[in-house]
Amino acid sequence: MAVDLRAGDEAEAAATLASVAERLDPRHTAVLVIDMQNDFCAPGGFVETGAGLDATPCRAVVPPIEALLDRARAAKVPVIWVCADYDFDKVPPAMRAKALERGSTQMFACGGTWGAEFYGVAPAAGERVFDKTSYSAFMGTRLDRHLRGLSIRTLVFCGVQTNVCVDTSVRDAASLGFYVAVAADCVASHTPALHEATLKTLGFLFGDVLPKAEIVRHWEAAR
Repeated sequence: MAVDLRAGDEAEAAATLASVAERLDPRHTAVLVIDMQNDFCAPGGFVETGAGLDATPCRAVVPPIEALLDRARAAKVPVIWVCADYDFDKVPPAMRAKALERGSTQMFACGGTWGAEFYGVAPAAGERVFDKTSYSAFMGTRLDRHLRGLSIRTLVFCGVQTNVCVDTSVRDAASLGFYVAVAADCVASHTPALHEATLKTLGFLFGDVLPKAEIVRHWEAAR
């Protein structure tokens, strides 16, 4: 007699993952790399030349992110890349309005430009890249569908800016039903005070905020 396993599968998927170790199990975890692009990180990128802010912290997280990705790949944790494509005609009206308030009719990280190219880190062969046209990695992309196709339940976030695209994407991921973890030493912002405030808020309400070494320890223990 055939056995229908769907009810059991659904019950397992619905079960709350109560511990950090359960949530970070590499069998259902993926890493999302957010906006590691020239305009946000590089000397001469938009953050420094257009917004007049210091992108040094964004450059400083390149080595930690590299280390996190190396360990993710070793643990068979999928690495997925999310990149901004903020052409003026593609972004939401509210983003255009804010650009106009700054006196600018030109957006940044536009597809095909130097500003949109990867900075410091880049996808390995076969790793998926999703382009977004708003601050959220999920809005207007097929990322949610892709993750569910991989049976992903937990997302580990790294990249920039902590208080903008990382923050927005973490909140949307949690609202969509994913568990979220932020690798605290693998995210950065041009405004340190907002970086720190965002990490406190995300850790309080939305998910786990912990150093990459602790994330890696859970992956290695699971193996």
